[in-house]
Amino acid sequence: MTDRDAIYATLRRLLRELFEIDPAQVTPETTFQELDIDSIDAVDLVVHLHDLIGKRIPPDDFRQIRTVGDVVEVVQRLTAE
Repeated sequence: MTDRDAIYATLRRLLRELFEIDPAQVTPETTFQELDIDSIDAVDLVVHLHDLIGKRIPPDDFRQIRTVGDVVEVVQRLTAE
């Protein structure tokens, strides 16, 4: 899953399934704070992403994530490695 659009679509689906967030609310610029995703929810999301891509998001990368677009970039980079 290295295509940005596919990663973005998957992330929107996960946000809907895990947190009942309307995909229409989710843009690359949307912050997790705007979506009311707290740190525990973020960890849950990262676990699900790990299951999907088979790679762990490094803690330093995790701490830098603020927006949906940030997640897309990190996942794209990890899957391209």
